[in-house]
Amino acid sequence: MQYDRFQQESIDHINQGHSVIVSAPTGAGKTAIAEHIIENSIQNNIGVIYTAPIKALSNQKFRDFQKQYRDNIGILTGDVSLNPDAPVLIMTTEIFRNKILDEPDSLNKYSWVIFDEIHYIDNPERGTVWEESLIFLPKHMKILGLSATIPNIKEFASWIESIHAKSVKVVIEEKRPVPLHFFFHCGNEVVDKLEQLKRLKYARPNRLNSLINYLREKNGLPAIYFVFGRRQAEELALELMSYDFLSKKEKQEIIGLYNELCERFDVKTDRTASEMYPLIQRGIAYHHAGMLPTLKEVVERLFTSRLLKVIFTTETFALGINMPSRSVMFDGLRKFYGRYVRNLKTRDFYQMAGRAGRRGIDQEGFVYCRVNLNKISLDEVKRVIYGKPEEVRSQFNTSYATLLNLYEKYKEELFKVYPLSLHYFQSRKQEQKEALRLLESKLKLLKEFGYVADGSLTEKGKFAKTVYGYELILAELYEEKVLEQLDEFGLGVIASACVFEPRKNQRLPLGLSKNTRKIRGACEEIYERIKDKERRYRIYPFSKAPQFHLSVATEAWLRGTAFDKVLRFTDTDEGEVVRYFRMSVQILREILDAKIASIILKDKIRETIRVINRDVVDAEKQLREG
Repeated sequence: MQYDRFQQESIDHINQGHSVIVSAPTGAGKTAIAEHIIENSIQNNIGVIYTAPIKALSNQKFRDFQKQYRDNIGILTGDVSLNPDAPVLIMTTEIFRNKILDEPDSLNKYSWVIFDEIHYIDNPERGTVWEESLIFLPKHMKILGLSATIPNIKEFASWIESIHAKSVKVVIEEKRPVPLHFFFHCGNEVVDKLEQLKRLKYARPNRLNSLINYLREKNGLPAIYFVFGRRQAEELALELMSYDFLSKKEKQEIIGLYNELCERFDVKTDRTASEMYPLIQRGIAYHHAGMLPTLKEVVERLFTSRLLKVIFTTETFALGINMPSRSVMFDGLRKFYGRYVRNLKTRDFYQMAGRAGRRGIDQEGFVYCRVNLNKISLDEVKRVIYGKPEEVRSQFNTSYATLLNLYEKYKEELFKVYPLSLHYFQSRKQEQKEALRLLESKLKLLKEFGYVADGSLTEKGKFAKTVYGYELILAELYEEKVLEQLDEFGLGVIASACVFEPRKNQRLPLGLSKNTRKIRGACEEIYERIKDKERRYRIYPFSKAPQFHLSVATEAWLRGTAFDKVLRFTDTDEGEVVRYFRMSVQILREILDAKIASIILKDKIRETIRVINRDVVDAEKQLREG
């Protein structure tokens, strides 16, 4: 195989036994470097762990690698465990971090860890997981980090070198294999010079059909249209109903393939699959997190078949999933970041724009930005597209479960861990002081609540150290014997309440069962105690409160009700319901892993998992059938 310069440079460093961090644009071919390690390791009987930031990406990598390497590939994501003793094991970064802390000996046979999308370390919700994985990385393991273009990649590598005393080589590629050509849709005209936008500020509003017509004329299909809202993705797709992008032959092929895939993934009767059928016949589709995971996979497979010509999708389609197209369109250059809408980060823009231009097929990729100068200034458009990508900054915020695991190992010495963090490496004195205070406050709270006593973890502490993210609420329920007294229904309701996050203004459903109301009362009482202590110790963000919006649907599912009927009991999108049920399974499995949980509780939890994890919720089934 003929490698590009940066691929060959990375492989040479790897062959010499170095850890490597690679910074390169989306679509540059970073996966080839990971494949070199995997092939080498299989030949030499060495174990490799491949971590990905989201389950959809883990699943896709499992399918791709399984085609190449057969039984050498396994996957472990919390709701999926297939071939877990394989020499090459794919997992989410959370699972890898948990293994490092809970069962480090299980990693002895693995010599390499590949962190895909390692820039995720600055994700506000989950970045800490990457940081902890790197801080506590077993000494015998080498790293391959694959990253989007980030300007401070050398600083990042220096931090890893400083804590592990091992050389980390940095390889940077700035050139895209397929260059991008930018266009702007403004005032219902398409132009390719930013300066031309000034004269279009007060022109006519943008119309979708004018942009689509332009793409067709310029042979710009297939195209991915990025939109920052699920409903908007569906509505825009339906706006194109008057178009037909397919030849007679393509139409027959796509209908045959769609029917076959819907049959295989058991979504023939799904409402969204039926609604999308007339669009599919015309070469159009949409894809977002509110859809069933199985239906999203059907759409992804249609797209890779090259029969779909326009797909309207939210940004998760851009994350590592290998779905290139000739053109990419942006509905706008603003999106919701956590708590508010703001202009896109340059790095996020290129993660999506990088899907334009298919290597070996296209000479260049085309990126169309729909611009409304009443909502975003010309300077900001310029910054988003031509600015320097943002640096990676630490989001370090250790969970209570991690602290308990560290306390078990290091006792009061655990505070020596903080100076090993990227946060410490990047921060000023005042920020370092505050981060240390937060750690100390969390430990004080754990002592006051009785998780730690006389220099050891108590029974409650041993329980809490296995349930990451929901440790306090579940451990308090465990100590008060609430979990022990619940039946399978109650345990399912608790698990779904812990993981569920309501949309803004989403209301609790009417008709909560007597059982659920009782559980909710117990949870609210405990949560108020937790929040009160966190407020006093100035611990932020507060622990997540259990939310019972999905309880009626959860109970219906536990009773064996068909999934389409379960949806009547909630206003949550079907794909989200599946995701929350799968997360519930994961949290129940973590309780199952708590060595001190009683046999009676574990038996009930196994039954709850069995009943939840069926049909469309069973992620393993999706992978097996795929």
